[in-house]
Amino acid sequence: MQLLNTLLLATLLLATLLFSPQTQSAPAANVALPTVASGRIQRLVKFASEHVPARNVDVWLPSNYPSAGKYAVLYMHDGQMLFDAGQTWNHQEWRADEVAGELIASGRTQPFIIVGIWNAGAERHSEYFPQKPYESLSRKQRRVLKKSNRDQDTPLLARRINSDRYLKFVVGELKPYIDKHFAVLRSPEHTFVMGSSMGALISLYALAEYPDVFGGAACLSTHWPGAHTLDDNPIPDAFLRYIGAHLPAAKWHRIYFDHGTATLDALYPALQARVDGLMRAKDYPSNLWQTRVFPAAEHSEKAWSERLHLPMEFLLKPAVDAD
Repeated sequence: MQLLNTLLLATLLLATLLFSPQTQSAPAANVALPTVASGRIQRLVKFASEHVPARNVDVWLPSNYPSAGKYAVLYMHDGQMLFDAGQTWNHQEWRADEVAGELIASGRTQPFIIVGIWNAGAERHSEYFPQKPYESLSRKQRRVLKKSNRDQDTPLLARRINSDRYLKFVVGELKPYIDKHFAVLRSPEHTFVMGSSMGALISLYALAEYPDVFGGAACLSTHWPGAHTLDDNPIPDAFLRYIGAHLPAAKWHRIYFDHGTATLDALYPALQARVDGLMRAKDYPSNLWQTRVFPAAEHSEKAWSERLHLPMEFLLKPAVDAD
């Protein structure tokens, strides 16, 4: 068992170093607009906030915008990784413009725009780590976690967890701007949030904290460990307690989970199974909740791009098909 834990920890560290955007510094504001194959990008340069550091926001508008009238909105984290592999640190992208453009053109989703919120580089982990579950840990547990991560090349939990303020920025500052300046539907039934890894955690946290703002969340390769350490890690239990207490009742909100089985994703099956048990206990039906597994899929933008159509279709069903 100790050998297995050691091998898993090595996999975790390697995959985090290779694939996580948090290992990169925040990109400069004057980076050229992404080159997109579908639609166009309108950038909100260094969007200011009273809660978190300013950052770029890339708003993707489909080719027919604004001819369809009012559009649904999909807020996506790690916005600099979404559209153009020529600009990303690992030369990968979500292909969000291609996938969304194809889905809208074929009528498989309602018309929607994507609000790509850039991460804050070194502050990414502190902004994406769900704050209330972290604060539910004892002081001793927090000290142990910080100590176990202190010597890593990409130290986690080294900064003050700041996700509540990040969500205040998204909900209280960015969304009102989007609602005012773009042709969008403002209701939660047409407002969704999506992310991967730590971005998946903050997406689920956003739905739980603001169920009257977001109608659904897509969580790809959710990083349930929350940190580097595996042994005696109290974080997954804290997440489960929080989800059990704060997830919206199974009425109309939609929740999508998935994961692969390679690299960092190899750590997730057992933890996701516990979450799935909780979803069943909360009586979430199949039309409101999905968990998908992709054998051999790794923890990378390339892998997420290959299945991105699934969460987009699940969240953004055409109005005639919505339940």
